[in-house]
Amino acid sequence: MKVLSLREPYASLIQEGIKTIETRSWKTNYRGKLYIHASLGKIKLNDLNTQKLLSYLTDKEMKYGQIIACVNLVDCQYMDEKFITEINKNPKQKACGLYEVGRYAWLLEDIEVLKEPIKAKGKLGIWNL
Repeated sequence: MKVLSLREPYASLIQEGIKTIETRSWKTNYRGKLYIHASLGKIKLNDLNTQKLLSYLTDKEMKYGQIIACVNLVDCQYMDEKFITEINKNPKQKACGLYEVGRYAWLLEDIEVLKEPIKAKGKLGIWNL
């Protein structure tokens, strides 16, 4: 199974269907089922941006070190001015990523929450479990 590790609260934001675009500095040709892993790195709760993101979540408990959801990675789009103009119309989505010309937007659909999370260390990039 293909897995992508993300820091919290971004993994939980995907799990709850709030974040449907993952922003990256690199593109991927992979399309299909992708499991979402909440990395072990702890967040700084006193950070204003983190507090804003946490306010979007219904479940505030972070899932550190667990694969928590499965998504369908349907596309990877290069971010240009037009793409960013469209994202700016959705402040919540914009707050959930780094949108800059030259970066990539991974479009996620069909988000499924795992009934039983899977403990894992995580790795960089898309990795296999």
